[in-house]
Amino acid sequence: MLPVLRVTEAARRLVLEARDGEEGAEALALYLEVSGSAGGAWTYDMWFGPLADAAPGDAVEHHEGLAVVVPSSSIERIAGATLDVGERDGAEGDGGLVILNPNVAPQERPLAAPPPLLPEGADLDGLLARRVAAVLDDVINPQIAAHGGYAELVGVAGTTAFLRLGGGCQGCGLAQVTLSQGIVVAIQDAVPEIDDVVDVTAHEAGTDPYYAASKK
Repeated sequence: MLPVLRVTEAARRLVLEARDGEEGAEALALYLEVSGSAGGAWTYDMWFGPLADAAPGDAVEHHEGLAVVVPSSSIERIAGATLDVGERDGAEGDGGLVILNPNVAPQERPLAAPPPLLPEGADLDGLLARRVAAVLDDVINPQIAAHGGYAELVGVAGTTAFLRLGGGCQGCGLAQVTLSQGIVVAIQDAVPEIDDVVDVTAHEAGTDPYYAASKK
């Protein structure tokens, strides 16, 4: 039986590098799910989760030390696709993760919600905003700068911080993993008053958009 998803060696190494930085890495799988559609292409979510959480009917595939889980609802839409590493600055294989998917999504039935709008009253001058900005400057950005990315605070409204990811994080296939398992944890550890962190990045405008027609 043909695999649902082909994973190139470059992509496997990149994902394993990210996974190995997580607690309990050996028990984690890469989950890949279709989240919606835009412009005739499927959009995707990727995250690390326990392999044991895979449900009956999900496609579970192993790629030399990397387990990949495709939820049953996404198998038909992903079947035959390839997870690869794209180009950046003209250097082949030097960019973020891309999905080369031969399956075309219907434009008339978009599933993905638009990025959240920044609420009125969000500010950058309040005490919480200054504390969140300090975490980004002192903790987060020095770490993700190694991958060419950065995170900036757009504003804080109530107990919600709104961030924008740029550089290598804009459109990166693992942007949501970086956000949920790295940035959010660091912010809430340092500023426990923050209940939620929202990504307002226009990922479709990135060098390697994670929902472009032949990307991610």
